Amino acid sequence: MKVALLGAAGGIGQALALLLKIQLPTKSVLALYDIAPVTPGIAVDLSHIPTAVSVTGYAGPDPTPALQGADIVLIAAGLPRKPGMQRKDLFTANAAIIDSLIQKIVLVAPEACLGIITNPLNSLVPLAATLLAKAGVYNWRKLFGITTLDQIRAAAFIAEFIDTEPQAILPPPVIGGHSAETLLPLFSQRNPLRLTPLQSTQITQRIQQAGTEVVNAKAGHGSATLAMAYAGVQFTLSLIQALQGAPSIEITAYVASEHPDCRFLAQPLCLGPEGIAQRLPITPFTPDEQQAFEQLLPALQADIQLGEQGYSLRTF
Repeated sequence: MKVALLGAAGGIGQALALLLKIQLPTKSVLALYDIAPVTPGIAVDLSHIPTAVSVTGYAGPDPTPALQGADIVLIAAGLPRKPGMQRKDLFTANAAIIDSLIQKIVLVAPEACLGIITNPLNSLVPLAATLLAKAGVYNWRKLFGITTLDQIRAAAFIAEFIDTEPQAILPPPVIGGHSAETLLPLFSQRNPLRLTPLQSTQITQRIQQAGTEVVNAKAGHGSATLAMAYAGVQFTLSLIQALQGAPSIEITAYVASEHPDCRFLAQPLCLGPEGIAQRLPITPFTPDEQQAFEQLLPALQADIQLGEQGYSLRTF
């Protein structure tokens, strides 16, 4: 199994590379790429860790050597969100980066599963889908926006709120999108939690503002990197298990949707050897959840439209 990590020299990239080196299955290949010249050195550094995962590193304008033979491509390249930055501004900054990388992926690794970490995820995944479709290689089963961070935050915050071990928490699915305005934890689907409506509201608000919480705490010097790297490796290991034939691997991710009002949606999935085997139902909702879901749809639809029109208008 070969995993190519694009954006490997950044805050998320280096932490994710470390976790992948430690946790990827035996005899896996980890290929690191970044425009930064330090990237081969990161690979050498990681190679000194005694695990049976080989690491190579590539720098410069062309990711082709890293992409060759990749089964999974992870994109963590891009600029972080800064205090006060609007997601549309972040889209403008990062869309060109995603565009350039997708242009290489369609030539070198068109069959690979593609997991996007770079924000704003709500817009960049639709952009990637549009670019892949334009090149004639789009496969909705293999394109993921990695929203695992929302699930691990939910588990951490629930455990903190009810004063229990985080390992004892099975996090609720977090559906919708990957921004404060568009994400929605479905606590009703984890009934053993027995949270009151007030507790559910308070925890939901904490999850929604978690990204801003980190940005502000870092005082303008970065966004969520370490927790995102942890989330990224959890996603990748689940996907590898499914690609290698393990049954009933379920995750939540932001993918092409069958929802009549939303072309992309974070939702529960069952993975298989070809990527997404099945999009799982996200009902039933409680009345409050149904109302909250309907309220988030316009913002998510606008984000999706931004990504799709970003390609056609070349506004980035």
